[in-house]
Amino acid sequence: MIFLVVSIIAGLLGFTGISAASADIARFLFYVFVVIFLVLLILGLTIFRV
Repeated sequence: MIFLVVSIIAGLLGFTGISAASADIARFLFYVFVVIFLVLLILGLTIFRV
């Protein structure tokens, strides 16, 4: 969320390089956390089922 806010503010102020870099970092972190969530969801539904 922090990188998303930084990206939006930098874009509004005209710092397009910083905005693009922050947006790329935010997008990368979003995908990393989605993958982690899916792995833990699958593990929770299969292996750790008691």
